[in-house]
Amino acid sequence: METFSQAEPIYLDYNATTPVDPRVAEAMIPYLQGHFGNPSSSHILGQRTRAAVEKARGQAADLLGADPEGIIFTSGGTEANNHAIIGAALAGQDRGRHIVTTAVEHPAVSEVCRHLESRGFTTTYVPVDEFCRIDPDHVAAAFIDQTVLVSVMHANNEVGTLQPVAEIAAIARARGILSHTDCAQSAGKVPVSLDDLGVDMISVASHKLYGPKGTGILCLRSGVELPNLMFGAGHEQGRRPGTENIMEIAGMGVACELAAADLAGEGEHLAVLRDRLQTGLLEAFPSARVNGHPEVRLPNTLSISFGGLTASAIIHHMPDVAVSAGAACHGDGGVTISHVLKAMGVPEEFALGTIRISVGRMTSAEDVTDGLAAVIRGVRAAAADQSG
Repeated sequence: METFSQAEPIYLDYNATTPVDPRVAEAMIPYLQGHFGNPSSSHILGQRTRAAVEKARGQAADLLGADPEGIIFTSGGTEANNHAIIGAALAGQDRGRHIVTTAVEHPAVSEVCRHLESRGFTTTYVPVDEFCRIDPDHVAAAFIDQTVLVSVMHANNEVGTLQPVAEIAAIARARGILSHTDCAQSAGKVPVSLDDLGVDMISVASHKLYGPKGTGILCLRSGVELPNLMFGAGHEQGRRPGTENIMEIAGMGVACELAAADLAGEGEHLAVLRDRLQTGLLEAFPSARVNGHPEVRLPNTLSISFGGLTASAIIHHMPDVAVSAGAACHGDGGVTISHVLKAMGVPEEFALGTIRISVGRMTSAEDVTDGLAAVIRGVRAAAADQSG
């Protein structure tokens, strides 16, 4: 069995996944050790677990400004995206078979669209500007009479740029087009609600907001009906069959409640930590390039490029810090330019040397101080190797 003897690194990769908040873990324990009833059972053991599911549904609805009946628990953000996109495409196929999305979506959206393309649908991928920002007018220009869905991520997972989702959703609604947004990165960091964003569907991943991995949310506006992708018994209001994952759903509910409790305060704290890292790195390396929008972005995310280096070389020289060379779920150590940086037009010499640093709830001021020093050492060591 493999063991790891070195000390735990400073964790600065919160966009990849977040630690489970201790309060979330505590809420999950009763459903691991005691309350085991099937929530579809009518006896008292089933009633207890059914109550836990419905409590979590209410907690999620409060975070997202939704009706609890519009909350569907899934196995994660990827399943939620699949259900939203495939479901909307199938529901609207009598009207048309055209989808609009962006050139910088997570694979949990872009690969779903490509799957639908193999089934006779077409997709328009709207480009972004140098800040990774979508122009709503470009989305509007992509709409045709056969468009049935637009899906635009709320926050980019690599560079943190926030998209004008509300403007896009308003344009779509006026055309009778369903709108979806992947909020895996934004939920719990910035305000996310159905009304504020104006969308018909929101996807959320529990493990991005201090909940357990393996569960997520598809949030539907009242009146939106999607066909099921799986078939079985009538769980989740008949929308998603399979006995509910009680323990993780209960944990995710608490994670949603905690996120809603101090959203503004936590966001301000994260921005201070991120800005300390950004300022320190730019002071040490004035030629470095920060990617993403300078203002309209997640408060915790810093994507920074070091010209002439590779992310893998930098990370190799900083084993005491955990950062990402790109999106952790589909990165390859920085050897290939990510589709996001490519879409933004980041020059290759900088794109290859890009690391993503993301702070979170458990990040301390000391973590930032020590992490900053470690990254500086790593970049200098990688540069020395390059020049040597």
